[in-house]
Amino acid sequence: MLYGETIGDRVGRLRVRRELTQEGLAERAGVSVDTVRKLEQNRRHSARLSTLNRLARALDVETSALVGQPTTFEAHAEGDAPSVLALRQAVAPVSDLFGEEPDPEDPPTLSALRAALRATERIRRDGHIGEIGALLPQLIRDARAAVDVQQGTARSAACAVLAEAYQVAATTLAALGKEDAAFTAMERATDAARRSDDPYLEAIGASTLAWILTRQGRLEDAEHVALAQADAIDPGFRSRPVELSLWGILLLRAATACARQGEARYDRVEDLLRLASAAAARIGEDRLDYATPFGPANAGVAKVNFLVEMDKSHEAVTAARTIPGVRTLPPTWRARFHVDRALAYANLAQDARATDALLAAERDAPEWMRYHGTTRQLVTDLRTREPRRTAPITELAARLRVDG
Repeated sequence: MLYGETIGDRVGRLRVRRELTQEGLAERAGVSVDTVRKLEQNRRHSARLSTLNRLARALDVETSALVGQPTTFEAHAEGDAPSVLALRQAVAPVSDLFGEEPDPEDPPTLSALRAALRATERIRRDGHIGEIGALLPQLIRDARAAVDVQQGTARSAACAVLAEAYQVAATTLAALGKEDAAFTAMERATDAARRSDDPYLEAIGASTLAWILTRQGRLEDAEHVALAQADAIDPGFRSRPVELSLWGILLLRAATACARQGEARYDRVEDLLRLASAAAARIGEDRLDYATPFGPANAGVAKVNFLVEMDKSHEAVTAARTIPGVRTLPPTWRARFHVDRALAYANLAQDARATDALLAAERDAPEWMRYHGTTRQLVTDLRTREPRRTAPITELAARLRVDG
């Protein structure tokens, strides 16, 4: 894949390699030849995600091979990398201010939108940050197009997909240090959620917003947002598991904000963790609601995280050994757990064990590791304390492209 290639360039190059004419590719993919022609002539710079999926299948490649290299985000690049810009443009397009020409393609079906959303969420859970940046902008544009043309219940359902797509964009942008853009995405997500047919989207949106506010240092705001939404759910004896799950997720978000407010709030952290753990125990198993896990294992992982935040490393190491079912969590959640273990071991001057924990995290989510700031800082610290020129931590630093 060549730097600076457009989608049309890639389609044309792969089509020639497959010895297909434009007409032959269009027929095999089930799209119009006009779409293929305009893409290859760079008269169009993108297409519906469903169209790109069909073209990719016809060319026998992954969709991400058409829309961009899965390494478009660079951890130390100056300015915004191309995929960050694409996400910004999708979240806040200039056309909202000045209008745009009608799209000649038919809007995607709701089933196609939902399938694309589920695939994008799976990619995020697996920690493939670059692929998210390649695919998510088009999903947002597709969902916006569907909302514009649908009516009634179909429009409400399209708004639900759009709200979740904006939330994925928000978490991705925040993970890349673009919290202001993430906040804008959450404003869009909240508006779409209120126009949707899903009563739980505002709750999971509040969880995402609380996390973004925490990253911005707005800790009291983050706590307030999470607890206000948790109070709105107010689960009771007859509550559904999804309601208990969302309630518990919100309590953990509030606890994170409290933990970062300092020692004076540690008692509150423990109170919130007890409530969340009780909800997890009542559910009895880890669930995955709106791409977010919650249950006994996730509550245990959260406890370890809070103990590390509160500088209770001995307790964190002990607690980490007792968590059931960690392997059932998504790869990025497992990786974060191993990073917390590494932080605790490093604080106890057990560098070899800290390195082993980091290597476990890398096995679970290697690409995620490259973009996680805490991980990069910890690897830097451990490497400076390693006297040997060749050592596992030095090799890990090279793989993560840690400078120095």
